[in-house]
Amino acid sequence: MNVEEQIKTDKAIPLESRTIIHFMLVNNKINEQISQTLKPFDVSLQQFNVLRILRGQQGKPANLSTLNERMVTKMSNTTRLVDKLLTKGYVKRVVCPSNRRKVEITLIEDGNKILKKMDTAMKMTEATILKNLSQKDLEKLNNLFNKF
Repeated sequence: MNVEEQIKTDKAIPLESRTIIHFMLVNNKINEQISQTLKPFDVSLQQFNVLRILRGQQGKPANLSTLNERMVTKMSNTTRLVDKLLTKGYVKRVVCPSNRRKVEITLIEDGNKILKKMDTAMKMTEATILKNLSQKDLEKLNNLFNKF
C-alpha cells in the first residue's frame, strides 16, 4: 500500500514529504509491534532499553547520565524509568558512598531472567517486522540510515 492510500488522500505528495511520511508510518508500525511484544512483560520500550543498557554494563553499575546517553529514545525521565524497574524488582539502586549525589543502578538476577524472555519475544517480532527484506536490503537500508 502506498503512502497516499495509507493516509487516504487523492493528492500527489511531493517526494520529500512522502519520504518523511513513510518514515513516520514505519516508525509507528514498528513501535506498535514492539509495544505489543513487551506488553505481556509489563515493560515499556524505554524500560526494556534501560534493562539492555544495564546488561551491557556486565555487572558494573551505571548512573542516570550514562543511561540517558545510551538510550535509543533520549528523554529526561530516566529516574522515573529506573523507579518503575526498581518497583518490579529488576534493578537495584545504590547511593555512591564517595559521592552521595551519584546514584548507581545495577541489573539484578530477576531483571536478567525477564530480559532473556523478552529477548526471545523481541527476536520473533524483529523477524516478523523484517520478513520482507533480504540481507542485502537490510545492508542497503542501514547504509542509507547512516547518511542521517
